[in-house]
Parts: sequence; structure tokens; C-alpha cells
Amino acid sequence: MGAWLILSVAGLFEIGWAIGLKYTDGFTRPVPTILTILSMAASVLLLGLALKELPVGTAYAVWTGIGTVGTAILGMVLFGDPATALRLACIGLIVAGILGLKLVS
Repeated sequence: MGAWLILSVAGLFEIGWAIGLKYTDGFTRPVPTILTILSMAASVLLLGLALKELPVGTAYAVWTGIGTVGTAILGMVLFGDPATALRLACIGLIVAGILGLKLVS
């Protein structure tokens, strides 16, 4: 697997643990807590593997960007977070930054 694919999967696990935190109910629910912790570990492990080939600044920015965008969108879908035009535009700017970093790396 290429470094960018590994980084993308790491970003998906980043989304998983961020959303998972909501379901742990303050770490009082065992199954969501365990899944969230496993997702955290997988995310960081895969980020570390991607760093073998990618610059740290680029990889970290893309990793957190994927996590931010995915978590914001799922927050709107799953939890009714606001989906205002300005909020969506800001998410679009993050996506543009991720794509820009991919293009220049």
C-alpha cells in the first residue's frame, strides 16, 4: 500500500475515534470505549507508517484534515450539528488544503 493510501486510512480511523468519543458517554460504555481506543491506536500506527515516506508536516496536516472534515460532516449527519453555508464553506477550504498538499507533495 502506498503512503497516501495508508494516510487516508489513518484519517478514516481518526474520524472513527472522534465520533466514537461521543458514543462512549464519558468512557462509561465498555464496547464503544474499547472500539474508540482501538481506532485511536490504529490511526496513530498508520500515521507513523505513512511518515516513513511522507514529510511530517504534510502527513500530519492531511491526517488531521481528513479527521476534521469527516468528523464535522458526520456530526451534522448523526448528531444534528449545524450545517450552515459558512460552516460548509470552511469545510470546503480544509478539503482544498488537503488536495493542495497532495498536489505539491
